[in-house]
Formats: sequence, structure tokens, C-alpha cells
Amino acid sequence: MFYHVQNLIHPIVDDQPDPSAANALQEGLGGQFGEMRTMMQYLFQSFNFRGNGIPYLDLIQGVGIEEISHVELITKTISKLLDGAPEYHGNKIDTPGAGGKATMNQAKEAQNPHHFIVGAQSALPVDAAGNPWSGSYVHNHGNLVLDLMDNLVLESTGRIQKSRIYQMSSNKTLRSTIAFLIVRDEAHQLAFAKALESLGVDWGKVLPIPKFDSSVYPEVKKLMDQGIHREQYTFRLDGSEMDKIFKGSSPSNDGSELITMAEPKVSYPNSIGVERPEEFAPGLDPELKNLADAFLEFKETTLKNMEKKAGPNPRNNQD
Repeated sequence: MFYHVQNLIHPIVDDQPDPSAANALQEGLGGQFGEMRTMMQYLFQSFNFRGNGIPYLDLIQGVGIEEISHVELITKTISKLLDGAPEYHGNKIDTPGAGGKATMNQAKEAQNPHHFIVGAQSALPVDAAGNPWSGSYVHNHGNLVLDLMDNLVLESTGRIQKSRIYQMSSNKTLRSTIAFLIVRDEAHQLAFAKALESLGVDWGKVLPIPKFDSSVYPEVKKLMDQGIHREQYTFRLDGSEMDKIFKGSSPSNDGSELITMAEPKVSYPNSIGVERPEEFAPGLDPELKNLADAFLEFKETTLKNMEKKAGPNPRNNQD
């Protein structure tokens, strides 16, 4: 079972809408080496895990669960970069486009107009070229060593692509999120490298990939100074054996120590998107809300009456 906390793993920084930056960031979400693939690949590997190597299972699954939060973060960042881009300022009760005005004229110039036509100024499960995400990206070999090697390549490729995306825009919203993902990709590289190291593979001379001083990016340096590139999280309520692997000296041989934690030290508010009348995407208007509230009240009353008629459950009275 999975439990959910309605917070973000990293804050989304405010800046101006930027559909072009949003589209570049789509590669980090729905691309072949994006967050949707890492999430699905690690979860499938953990669901299909064989044998009694529980520490390896816990490590793969812990990273996979974190990737769920990364998918949420990057999705909401893309939506933030898109939201309000057409600069429509009509009231909720107005009819957008009344009188023939093109209220979303700018949208047709976007690199991916589907962000406006299909997504209503929101992220889509596609890459930067608009290709839909595919389950064929997911590799689950059934062989522990091969899976770990595949995962290390995946994190390394994702990190190099995110480092390129970082340089494509100075938008603070994009850079804050992509910097966090660069840092966490490095942490995940170390996790899978440490697992392989425990199986006899020495990665000290090649990590991290790409091998450059990522601290030259100010947003990345700030996070690395906090040490989150040396942390791994179990996200477990019933205990984990991840710390049997993710501990001790870093495989990158930089003198740092690896730390396994239950969860990140802090989380951040997860705001809900505003209504967008120009997309015909409002929330519940007063009439619909009243109907929804009335239905909910009727449903609750009906269930209570049914429980009264049924009487107590005999099983609940057994010792």
C-alpha cells in the first residue's frame, strides 16, 4: 500500500510564464530518460523482484517511490510555466472569445499547442517533441545486476539531459526544479552504484556522470551544500533494510558519507491551480457545487440508514 502526503518534495519558485521553457522541461517528464520512466521502471522492478535480497529490493523501491514525487514536482512545474501565458483577464462569468476576440492567440505560436488545446495550460505525458510516453521505455530484466546497471545508466542519462535543459532557460521556475532533479539524480546514481559496489563493482573513477562540477550552477550548489545529494529515503512505515547498502563512504570517493533516512527533512506546500475561464476550465460554479454537496449529503444519509437497518456485524462481537 502507498500513503500520500499532500506536499511537494521541493518548492516551485515563482517567475513569469514561459511555454518554451515548459516544453523543454517536458523531456524531463515524459522523455525516454525522464521521471515517468524512472518511476515506472523502479516500481516494476520492485513489484517483480525475486529472491531474498531484501536490502536491494528496499533500495530500488525507495528510489521508485521518491520518483512518484518527482513526477508530481515536474508536472506542476510545467503547469506553472504554462499557467496564465495567454494573459486572459476576463471574469469567470464572461464568455472568452466573445465578439470574435482571440483570447489565446499566443497559444498557437507555442512549441506544443497541445499544452493549450489538450492540456488547458497544463503538463502532458509527452516528451519535448510531443511524442507520448511509452511503457516500452521500462526495463525490468529479472536479473538484479543487470537491473542495477540499467538503472545507473538511466540516472546518468537523465542527469546529463537535465544539465542541458538547465542551460536552455534562465527562468527561475524551471531552474529551481531542474537543479533539484540534477542533485537527486546524482544521489540515485550513488545508490545504484553503491549496490553494485556491494556486488564487487568499483565505480569510483567514473561517477558522477556527466563528470563535471555541477556546483557551478548556483541553484545546484545551494542544494549540495545542504547535503541532499548524499541522502536516500525509504518512505516506509514498516521498516526498511536500505541502510544495509546505502551507508558508508560515497562511491564517488569524494570523502563524503551516505545517509539513509525515512523521508526528506522538509516538504513544501502543494498549491492547487487557479481556474482558467479562457480554457473553459473552471472549478465548480455555485450551482454545481450545491448539487455536489446535496448528493454527498444524500449518500452519507443513505449509508447511515442502511447500517442501522443491517444492525451490528456479528464478527465485530467475537473475542
